[in-house]
Amino acid sequence: MIAIQTKYLGATDTRGSRIKAYTCNDHNLTMSYDYSLSGMELHKKVAVALCKKMSWSTDLIGGATKEGYTFVFKK
Repeated sequence: MIAIQTKYLGATDTRGSRIKAYTCNDHNLTMSYDYSLSGMELHKKVAVALCKKMSWSTDLIGGATKEGYTFVFKK
């Protein structure tokens, strides 16, 4: 089973704030920060988008970590 981790990437001189979803085997997706969402809702949106990109199930559960959130697939 694979876990999807997410983290906040702060704004730079050339890019706005973003959320990155990634796995231990280098699958990743970065999306612009959606200010209409917050917390776990926002991070889960990016994790689900990565799942769709990879044609994986989008039925996820997750929790907070020091860096962001971690999501795993429901059975």
